[in-house]
Amino acid sequence: MKRVFIDGSAGTTGLRIRERLSARGDICLDVLPEEFRKDASARRDALNSCDVAILCLPDAAAVEAAGMVENPAVAVIDTSTAHRTAPDWQYGFPELKGLREKICSSKRIANPGCHASGFIALVAPLVEAGIVARDERLCAFSLTGYSGGGKKMIADYETAATPLHAGGRQYALSQNHKHLPEMAKVCGLDFEPCFSPVVVPHRCGMEVTVQLAGKDMRAIGECYADYYSGSGMVSFAGERSEEGFLSSAAFSGRDGMEICVFGNPARQIVVSRFDNLGKGASGAAIQNLNIVLGVDEKTGLVP
Repeated sequence: MKRVFIDGSAGTTGLRIRERLSARGDICLDVLPEEFRKDASARRDALNSCDVAILCLPDAAAVEAAGMVENPAVAVIDTSTAHRTAPDWQYGFPELKGLREKICSSKRIANPGCHASGFIALVAPLVEAGIVARDERLCAFSLTGYSGGGKKMIADYETAATPLHAGGRQYALSQNHKHLPEMAKVCGLDFEPCFSPVVVPHRCGMEVTVQLAGKDMRAIGECYADYYSGSGMVSFAGERSEEGFLSSAAFSGRDGMEICVFGNPARQIVVSRFDNLGKGASGAAIQNLNIVLGVDEKTGLVP
């Protein structure tokens, strides 16, 4: 039985990972008593005595925790933004070609950002196929459930909502969203995209849309169908919709991701739908954990 320690299990992502791993018979969760949760010595001991440490911490605290790990046998999965573009950390999106094998042998894995996961799943295959040029100036937007904002935002929507909470609320208006660096780097883009994230009034679910022009829709579809054939948790669904609509809540409670393409010869959109706390956070961390442990990567997940 493998031992897993979650550092920061009181947050939204950490709580969900802990809840899901608690039900598994192949994993022993190392849990610090509440009085030792912020004790540096106790945390250091826990981080160095487990098989896999999952960090669910703010960026600075994640850097500190990763620095505490001195045991070379311990694998670390960091769910923060801190290490996603670091050269000595492996980016944890196994559906991208060649990454599953690298994750399997890595001891430092950076879990992708939620918005970034949807964007990268859409753009990376098109860049690799030459359908999207590396120097294209892309535009994208993302609809996300409010649970992605953590406990305060959840409380705002569920106990202190104002009339403004009833509609979509765009944020990161200065175009400096923290996921932009990994979006550009992992996709091999020369420029970060113009990106508009929007919080919508449902708890979970995410829908990322990238806008294109003058592309061959058939070539895009064939690219996705080939790229994600037999993939882990990402599937291509063509032009599937709900009677002409696409709900950002469609994958709430699931860990898979669905990709679609729509449009006409002049203008196209490619869309990814998933759960911001599933494939966008805890589900992705568990998928990476499964790969590191050498078990079926879908163990404990809901496609």
